[in-house]
Amino acid sequence: MKIVLATRNDGKLKEIKYKLEKYAIILESLQDYTRIPEIMETGKTFTENALIKARTVAKWTNLPAVADDSGLEIDYLGKKPGVYSARWGKTDRQRIEKVLAALKNTNNEQRSARFVCVMSMVVPAKNDQKVFLTEGLCSGKITLVPQGTSGFGYDPIFIPDGYDKTFAQLGETVKNAISHRAIALDRMIQIIIEHYKLNK
Repeated sequence: MKIVLATRNDGKLKEIKYKLEKYAIILESLQDYTRIPEIMETGKTFTENALIKARTVAKWTNLPAVADDSGLEIDYLGKKPGVYSARWGKTDRQRIEKVLAALKNTNNEQRSARFVCVMSMVVPAKNDQKVFLTEGLCSGKITLVPQGTSGFGYDPIFIPDGYDKTFAQLGETVKNAISHRAIALDRMIQIIIEHYKLNK
């Protein structure tokens, strides 16, 4: 069976392929469907954006589609940047600098934050679409200065609870075991296995 991942991100595709390799699934992505236009993420929540992407891809391909939307919520900033995390600047550096400027003169307790990921799967059906949703959260704190060089996005300024290093210092192996996306993905894989009655 085929599932289409609603992304052109090689990293996401590789991560999900690795977790599904023991099952009889062919995983494709938007790289395999170049005729699908750029999908506008016009939702006001992570759930809305994840569903927009999955529904669009399922409609174009008539195949089950999986999509995710994620971002950083900072309590002191009223849960911003939230769904606008990727649009808070033109580069990762600009986005990080904007967060640090907004948190200037705050104490450790005021810098509580979390990464959020909502993952959706839309399965085409004769009369309608079947929709499945999972969520993953990773709580932590924002640092005052960037630390580490691995990862991407806000990783250099986010220390997950239970650790004393940022995502950018911990490296991919640890991050992919505890991150918001990893949690949402593991839950979605269980849904896929149960829905399609897959065996290893």
